[in-house]
Amino acid sequence: MDTSKREIAAAAARLVVEEGLEYGPAKRRALRDLGLPARTALPHNDEVEAEVRDYIALFCADTQPKELHALRQLALEWMERMAAFRPHVGGAVWHGTATRLSDIYIQLFCDDCKSAEIALIDHHVDYEPRMVTGFHGEQVEALSVHATSRELGEEIGVHLLVYDLDDLRGALKPDSQGRTPRGDLAALRRLMEKDAA
Repeated sequence: MDTSKREIAAAAARLVVEEGLEYGPAKRRALRDLGLPARTALPHNDEVEAEVRDYIALFCADTQPKELHALRQLALEWMERMAAFRPHVGGAVWHGTATRLSDIYIQLFCDDCKSAEIALIDHHVDYEPRMVTGFHGEQVEALSVHATSRELGEEIGVHLLVYDLDDLRGALKPDSQGRTPRGDLAALRRLMEKDAA
């Protein structure tokens, strides 16, 4: 990684951890903050994630594990609520880099794409529908809710991304580092048990 990419990755990592930005906006803002030309090559998300891990280890080692546990607990509660739609958690909560400023991203794999929305309506859950970028770069409907984390004592954004059931096969292909990019309820429970041990 060249010097400017490393600088951008480090600056973006700080924005991810301290301000809760997603990787894309964090990289673009880091580029501006560093005063680099707009055409400067940006680091890959893997490079930013490595810097996020380093930043957490240096500056948040005493608080982040507890915050991550609280977010995983909240993700687990929502996945149990939405169990009929084959929920899988991904992102920072799954990969272990989440802090109290991180949102939770849960992918739902539905036979009928409207069924998850109907389930929220039936349970009187306030949500905001929006379009977000999915795991293949496509636009995907997300049902966003504000959920209270009892452990953190604050509201956390929980985004339920609605996919077609057929997308489930591709969702479990290993990422560029050979890791499983998301996990179902059983996988999240195992991860939490391992962390507690």
